[in-house]
Amino acid sequence: MNRILQRPTLVLNRNWQPVNVATVARALILVWNNAAKVVDPADYQLYDWADWSRLTPGTDELFVRLVRQRLRVPEVIALSEFDRMPTSQVTFSRRNVFKRDRFTCQYCHQQPGSDELTIDHVVPRAHGGQSTWTNCVLACLNCNSRKADRTPEQAGMRLQKAPVRPSWKPIYTDHTLRVESWSKFISDAYWDVQLET
Repeated sequence: MNRILQRPTLVLNRNWQPVNVATVARALILVWNNAAKVVDPADYQLYDWADWSRLTPGTDELFVRLVRQRLRVPEVIALSEFDRMPTSQVTFSRRNVFKRDRFTCQYCHQQPGSDELTIDHVVPRAHGGQSTWTNCVLACLNCNSRKADRTPEQAGMRLQKAPVRPSWKPIYTDHTLRVESWSKFISDAYWDVQLET
């Protein structure tokens, strides 16, 4: 049951824009407290706790076992009050740099596979470069070796695009599980990055 409660649930704001990803446990608490309603992805119907708890899970649906019943696992919830866009900042991490750069070398634009990619400091650490969103990019082993401890200009190399801090999207959450029903609420642009498991 612990695994089920830790599964991701997409959180929409009041305008049905994705603003976060919560665990099933957190989503159920929000619904119980009337802070959110469950969205049924099949027909977009909204359910409060009383209505949701009366639904019987289908034979192929995930559920949480309670003392006297089985409760369907919510895949999407909509907050009742919150209508702003997310202000969460994306954590700088190796995994998130791979996602931001789409598993692509930012110098030669090749996609050799994650084992053949490394994090490159645009301004090398030997020259005071920091490990930040605006100074780190993905580079294949060949480009990283060619650039060495030089700036792209010194090495005669050109970045495909300037590195920036990405804005928050569901792909930057800690959850790597892709829930198919979310595609009704999230454009394909959010999912055009391969998620590592």
